[in-house]
Amino acid sequence: MPVSASWNPNFYIPGIPCRPMTDGECKTIIKAAGQGAADAKAATIDGVYLHGHEGYLLEQMTNPAFNRRKFGRYANWQNFGLDMVKEIRKRTGPNFPIMYRIDLSLALNETYGERMDTVTSLKKFKRERTVAQTLDYMVNLVKAGVDFFDVDLGCYDNWRLPHPPTSVPSGCFLPVARLVKEYFAHEKVLSNAGLPVPVVAVGKLGYPDLAEQALRDGDCDMIMLARPLLADSEWPNKAYAGNVSDIRPCIGDQEACINEFVEGGHPQCSVNPRTGFEDVINRELTPTTKPKKVAVIGAGPSGIMCALTAARRGHHVTLFEKTDRVGGMLVPGSQPKIKYEVKNYLAYLEAQLKSCSAKHDLTVKLNSPVTPESLKGQGFDTVVIGVGGSPVTPKLPGVDQANVVQAIDLLLKPELAEKAKNVVVIGAGAVGCETAHYLAADLGKKVTVVEMLPIVMPGMCTANRGHLIHELERLGVPLWNCTKLISIEGDQVKLARNVSSTVPDPYITWTPILPENISNPFAKPVQDEIKEQSISADLVVLAMGLRNGRAYYEACMNAQVAPEIIQLGDSFQIGRVFEAVKSGSMIGRSL
Repeated sequence: MPVSASWNPNFYIPGIPCRPMTDGECKTIIKAAGQGAADAKAATIDGVYLHGHEGYLLEQMTNPAFNRRKFGRYANWQNFGLDMVKEIRKRTGPNFPIMYRIDLSLALNETYGERMDTVTSLKKFKRERTVAQTLDYMVNLVKAGVDFFDVDLGCYDNWRLPHPPTSVPSGCFLPVARLVKEYFAHEKVLSNAGLPVPVVAVGKLGYPDLAEQALRDGDCDMIMLARPLLADSEWPNKAYAGNVSDIRPCIGDQEACINEFVEGGHPQCSVNPRTGFEDVINRELTPTTKPKKVAVIGAGPSGIMCALTAARRGHHVTLFEKTDRVGGMLVPGSQPKIKYEVKNYLAYLEAQLKSCSAKHDLTVKLNSPVTPESLKGQGFDTVVIGVGGSPVTPKLPGVDQANVVQAIDLLLKPELAEKAKNVVVIGAGAVGCETAHYLAADLGKKVTVVEMLPIVMPGMCTANRGHLIHELERLGVPLWNCTKLISIEGDQVKLARNVSSTVPDPYITWTPILPENISNPFAKPVQDEIKEQSISADLVVLAMGLRNGRAYYEACMNAQVAPEIIQLGDSFQIGRVFEAVKSGSMIGRSL
């Protein structure tokens, strides 16, 4: 069985509980931590970092939310962490840095409110460590040998806090770092070196101006970056040199860095195709020995990446875009205020195209739709097709009414919702829920979301999904899962809704959604109890996914527009920014 501080639920499969460790097992782990630190020092590592945060074992033993032991040395929830630090200090000596990662609060009570009293899986955790208790524990950790801390909030059960998604404001934990600094100053807490204890700030600080301001304002003593370095490993060097506009920004989607890992892969990056593949993808592009005349059709993220990569390698590239701006799905995708980091990334791509066009043979043609016939005779050696996908429209009565629009069209033209008060969104994937949030939060509409599956936003990173659901609930947006659209008749949306008590609560965010290839044997099957219902709507928004653009590719193949024809991005297979960027980069490197 998995182990914990007490009898606790297993986060991923609650049906298999975690048993409490014995005091002897606790001491074995403490000794092992001391040995590990000693080994690190012997290997010339500069210091060690203890992860006492986010609900991992060290957190479980040192937080009364998880540690409900009644007997033994470790019934005192501080002792496990203090003993571990003392063991490490004993094994490594006084001049070996020990850093401790800690949450000022799990913030479960603040996150879930009255549910802490009504939901069985949350009741146990109500007695979480308070802010005052955490600060007292941190002082004792300093006395035991900790040299400095990084501090934030949350745990797996509200994963959107320790892993803040794109929808969370930048610098979200600076007030937490400042609170700790001010407490240490007030209590005159000094490090083992006799100096003020350094506090490291974390949480969406990938903006050099914000990070610099935090240091100048005294919010913290150091800045810690994680995801921004996956997006651009040269972040510190570019910031130091003043090349801030050249920093590739993190978009906070966490699909590659976290979700790929959770689903059995390894951490990557949605906007940096080299991350995780540094051993096989060279930092520098290999110049081509046979320059080609290349046409890239469609300036979405995949087309842009392909064009940039190919041009930088020495090919003669023309990027055609039928609309008046580049970006493809990034344009509607960056419209909601909560998607500000996607807007930053789009601005970065636009700047990269401008810079590349000045240095290499890259021509960007906007407002330039191209047909297979118009491509013929232009002498292209290679035509790369990235025309994207098209929104799915179901074959149901009423979907052709004037009050029915696609989510993508609405995001591009918010005026489509100007006169609407009541809006129904059909489809609760990422696009549907983000559009619903946009309608409710940015445009002030009354919104209901309808989804035929039991789970909303399946496959989305748990942190991002959790925050969006939390925000939709806060905004009073009903989520009707296990509900199918039947028809639209005027302002009436007719639905077949499963009202069975076995239908999952769509607002649950404190348990994860397992990958599709992993089934939970303890999950209760959903029983059918279907009732037809109607809901009034001035506007119906369809967010039912995309269909790939293979027809254009087949037309180009039939017309034989070039010796080499390649399809990529949503035109080939519907995907996320992650897949689009990776496919564009790889095709650009392979030409």
